[in-house]
Amino acid sequence: MNSLKDELGFFFSGRGMPYEKVSLMVAIVVAIVFSMVFSNNYIKDASVSVIDLDNSKYSRELIKRLDASPYIGIQHVVNVPVEPKSLFYRDKSVAVIYLPNDLEKNRYTYSSGSIGVFYDQSNAAQTGNLKAALNEFIAMENQKNIEEFATVNGTMMQDSSILLHDRELFNPADSAANGENLGFLMFFSLMFFVFATIGLVPRLRLEKKWEHQLYEETPFSLILRIVPYGCCFITAIIVGLAILRVVGDLTIAGNFFLFLLSLVLLVISTGMMSLLFGWNAANPGVAASRMILFIPGGFILGGMTGPIPILPEWAQLLSNFFPLVWVYRFTRDVLLRGASFMDCAQDFGGFMIYTAIIAMFFCIRFYREQNLNVLPVEE
Repeated sequence: MNSLKDELGFFFSGRGMPYEKVSLMVAIVVAIVFSMVFSNNYIKDASVSVIDLDNSKYSRELIKRLDASPYIGIQHVVNVPVEPKSLFYRDKSVAVIYLPNDLEKNRYTYSSGSIGVFYDQSNAAQTGNLKAALNEFIAMENQKNIEEFATVNGTMMQDSSILLHDRELFNPADSAANGENLGFLMFFSLMFFVFATIGLVPRLRLEKKWEHQLYEETPFSLILRIVPYGCCFITAIIVGLAILRVVGDLTIAGNFFLFLLSLVLLVISTGMMSLLFGWNAANPGVAASRMILFIPGGFILGGMTGPIPILPEWAQLLSNFFPLVWVYRFTRDVLLRGASFMDCAQDFGGFMIYTAIIAMFFCIRFYREQNLNVLPVEE
């Protein structure tokens, strides 16, 4: 009872974390925010691209009817042969529908026709409703043909049906090494990288080194302090990928050094963000608790454990704040889909701009504190 009394005294003293407020705040915020983020229970208007080589009246009508489905949203239509994989880069499409030549001719000459569809299996959860919707659409189309040509004999009608041929790309076996395991590897490695760096500024204060760092050095020299931790992080990721490649069946379809470039940008941006969030903490322990503000959100909204299209548009836009979301995009494009630098140059440019914005706030924070705490001039 004396221990409990002593702990209650500390609990309400204000010297520790105000858990009585934090516990309620976390429960309320999580319940409200995640109810809004995951308000959709299915992917509405999943982004679908169409390669329409027939380019006929019938194929265009078919595309319009597909777009009318609540599960399908036609985003891109091309009328020339292209590599289907290129239409998946930067998460532009969940599936690609291929309409071959002579589709309209086969439709009106009672010949069998075929439609191809390529699915992005980097996350199997995003294609379930889409597959069901496409199969139902083809069945309805065939039924419509039967009713329209009721005078044709049964054998010929069977030959004139439309067949749907599908192919699953990038992770056809739905391997966890290309999905959840890869996502957890990035998440936990980055989380402990933040634990190692977020208390750097408070630690310098406790060691009486902060004034020298603030008045005798530059923001760049402060950023250089994260280099050893960044090297350890990148080395650990390489070792983890090697294990997933050897023990599991991790797919590495693109240039691995291009993926390393994204990890370097991740270290720089996350390192500066980590220093900013822990800047005014009383000690490294207090700073470590702030990790939750900018790391878990990237894991939840990054698309490695759940489909991105299920999120509302405002949540997809908000996800750009989290550095982990950016590297997850390169994980899917470079490692799983085999994209080149030019294929994902727009994302690399965006990630560099994102890093530059963080660097700007970092420099402003550094020089602002330097100006507010100018040492007196000795006479």
